[in-house]
Amino acid sequence: MSQAVVELLASDLNHQGGVFCPSPVAGMQTWNTHPKVYLDVGRSGEAKCAYCGTVYKLKDGEHFAAGH
Repeated sequence: MSQAVVELLASDLNHQGGVFCPSPVAGMQTWNTHPKVYLDVGRSGEAKCAYCGTVYKLKDGEHFAAGH
C-alpha cells in the first residue's frame, strides 16, 4: 500500500504552523476517518499522522514564517 503524501502551501497552515488530520485539504471526509490530530508542519516542513500514515509536507519553495 502506498503512503499518502499531501503537499501544502504555507497559507494552508494555521498561525502556529500546523494542520489537522484528517484534513479537507487532503480531500478526507471526517465522518469516516480517525480522530482529529494536530500536526506541526511549520517547524520541520513535514509531519506524519500516527493514525493513518499520511504525510503532510510543504511544497518545494514554500516556507512558514511564524505569526504570518
